[in-house]
Amino acid sequence: MRILFLAACVLLFQVGAAAADQPPAGESQPTAAVAKLGINLAGPADWNTELPLVDVFRLSRTWISQKKGLGWGKGPALKLDEHGWVTSLDDDCWAETPMCTIEGGHYPSGKYTLLYDGRGKIEFHGNAQVVQDQPGRLIVEVDSQRGGLFLRVVETDPNDYIRNIRVIMPGYAERYVDNPWHDAFLARWRGVACLRYMDFMDTNGSSIAHWDDRPKMDDATWTRRGVPLEMLCDLANRLDADPWFCMPHLADDDYVRRFAQQTKQLLDPQRKVYIEYSNEVWNGQFEQSRYAGRKGQELGLAEKPWEAAWLYTGRRSREIFAIWEEVFGGTDRLVRVLATQSANPYVSRQVVTSADAFRHADALAIAPYIGMNVPGDQADEVVKLGLDGILDKVERESLPRAIEDMQKQKALADEYNLQLIAYEGGQHLVGVQGGENNQELEQLLHAANKHPRMGDFYRRYYKAWEDSGGGLHCAFSSVSRWSKWGSWGLMQYYDEAPADYPKFQATLDWMKKQHGTKR
Repeated sequence: MRILFLAACVLLFQVGAAAADQPPAGESQPTAAVAKLGINLAGPADWNTELPLVDVFRLSRTWISQKKGLGWGKGPALKLDEHGWVTSLDDDCWAETPMCTIEGGHYPSGKYTLLYDGRGKIEFHGNAQVVQDQPGRLIVEVDSQRGGLFLRVVETDPNDYIRNIRVIMPGYAERYVDNPWHDAFLARWRGVACLRYMDFMDTNGSSIAHWDDRPKMDDATWTRRGVPLEMLCDLANRLDADPWFCMPHLADDDYVRRFAQQTKQLLDPQRKVYIEYSNEVWNGQFEQSRYAGRKGQELGLAEKPWEAAWLYTGRRSREIFAIWEEVFGGTDRLVRVLATQSANPYVSRQVVTSADAFRHADALAIAPYIGMNVPGDQADEVVKLGLDGILDKVERESLPRAIEDMQKQKALADEYNLQLIAYEGGQHLVGVQGGENNQELEQLLHAANKHPRMGDFYRRYYKAWEDSGGGLHCAFSSVSRWSKWGSWGLMQYYDEAPADYPKFQATLDWMKKQHGTKR
């Protein structure tokens, strides 16, 4: 979720309003920026509505322990192996996991193929019926109109426990090994210049510190620590798109080095690699910001935690960049990214000058959202505006403010000889600080996101990005269901048409204009 609380923003605007001393100029001019589209992919979850993978078990929830006669999830602690497979079950107990918890039939109905290794018994309940049951293989008839899938391991042999479960969508059983990606997913993003993997890697609040902590191909689910690097490189290769990796905030140098080594081994050598330290380390609502603040204070970089976080970001980014440069033998294939708060050039200056980070980076990244954060005490007033009034306010205030942010940050990026790129962007209409609980406001903001005028705003927004001299722009985000927490998805479900979402159609049109037609 991209909720940027107003109080935090106000605080950042107030800190250090006076400009710092002018920095030394960089040694050389950056390569001229070319405006192009990137995309932030929605994160792995059982409620993911983009359906990127044909094996829906990859996005299943972590196991839920159940016991007969007790309430939901009240079973004893499960015995799991290192990859999260259930090794044994107590009497009258079973392990359960939901998949495709998507309403309205927005995932395929039909015969799913379930494959597994080991010995035991698997059952389904809810909207699925097992129509063929053989050791290691089940055929399951699914009616998506009746809700999600619930898989149960009810028996497992401790000496040969059930593992390597795969639940393959109809029509993909014969080819999922060679190509694990859904056809619609690949078609949707063919032609995009960059795939930002922030949510795909489960970056925010990541617990990954060491290489052994990384998500692995044979893990029971990829919803716990993110999608494995092998899959990230495979997708980038298939789509001829540059990957954007967010290094976990806790990651040690060995993790960074091994990640870089495996990337070099797996990624098409024609592809560039965008490297960023975590995500929005400037933003105090995230654990990575609080961690960076503590580290910065320990190093004596600043007394205030938010200032210490900005300065630690520049310092740690430089260290991470150096490891990637060593592994890749230089910087030709790297885009070293320093990210900042879009609305506050003062923060940008602290990040890029810390440890002279700008001398070792290629790009300053911002998120120039078309913002309208509505706190609870203003929600009724905004509701009274009605749909047209809200759209008028976006056109009159939000869009010009986003464009102004682009221009200010471009001037600062030029000052330090960095390209200006966008790690995120698009609309940011959402209730905050209690405003998210106003249902009338939620409905109006959703309607605004699907209104033709929003498509027009996006077209003007992308044109302004070009005119400002911006380079790569990674829209946020791909396909996800809207809620009171925001309307982030360019559209909501994998089986909908982009033309039904003007902001998505405007984004695709801009991509084709900038990149040519690859679709």
